[in-house]
Amino acid sequence: MVKAGLVIRFHAVTLFPEMFAAVTQSGISGRALEAGLWSLGLWNPRDFTKDAYRTVDDRPYGGGPGMVMLAEPVLRCVDAIGGGHVVMTSPQGRLFTQSVALELAHKDHIVILCGRYEGFDERIREALQPDEISIGDFVVSGGELPAMLIADAVGRMIEGVVGNSGSVEEDSFFRGLLDYPHYTRPAEFRGMAVPEVLAGGNHEQIRKWRRRKALEKTLHHRPDLLDVQPLSEEDKKFLAELEAKRRNQ
Repeated sequence: MVKAGLVIRFHAVTLFPEMFAAVTQSGISGRALEAGLWSLGLWNPRDFTKDAYRTVDDRPYGGGPGMVMLAEPVLRCVDAIGGGHVVMTSPQGRLFTQSVALELAHKDHIVILCGRYEGFDERIREALQPDEISIGDFVVSGGELPAMLIADAVGRMIEGVVGNSGSVEEDSFFRGLLDYPHYTRPAEFRGMAVPEVLAGGNHEQIRKWRRRKALEKTLHHRPDLLDVQPLSEEDKKFLAELEAKRRNQ
C-alpha cells in the first residue's frame, strides 16, 4: 500500500475524454476523486492542433489501411502537461500486473497516452520514450479502456481509497496468489453451507484454511504464479499433498 497523504495525479491524453466518466463519477474511484485522494486531468490532442479542422490523424506513409495519430498535437499536449511518468497503452508493452500497479503507485504524476486508429506516429515513442504497457493479448478500439483499468488498479493502492486497506491486501495477486473463497449470510443456501471453520471463530484455523484455499485455487487455475511465489515449508507440504492426491485420482 502507498501511505496516506500521497495524491497521485493522473493525466489522460485522449480523443474521448467523456469516456472517463466511468472512473470519475461512480464507485470507489469516484468517491476517492471527490475526497481528493487522486486527481485526473483530461487532455484532448484536438485542443493542440493548428488547423481549422482540428486534425489529429492522417494516412500512413507507405500506404496501408487506417489512419495514424499525428505526432505534433500529442507532443504539444504532453508539453502542456509539464512532465510526469509517461505511459503508453500498447500491445507491444510489458504486461500490466499487480506488481506493475504497485510500482506505478509510487509515482506521484502519471501521464497515460490513449491511442486510436492504427496507433501513434513512431516519433512520439522516439521523443517520449514512454513506459509501454499492455493489458493483454487482445484488441480493443482504443487506449481509453486500458487507461481506466490502469488508473483504477493503481488508485486502489493509495491508503484511504478503499475503506478497509485489508481488503486490498487480500485481493487476488496482491500477495502473488489468487484470492481464497468468500462467503456471507445466510449460513446455508440451496443446500450449500458455509464451511464450518469460518463460523468457528478460531482465527488461526481460519488463516490456515484461507491460505490453503488460495494455494489450491492458484495451483488449479494459475500454477505459473507459484513459480515466483515465496512459499513456506507448510505451503510446500500442502501443495505436495494436493499433487499426490491429483495423481492418485
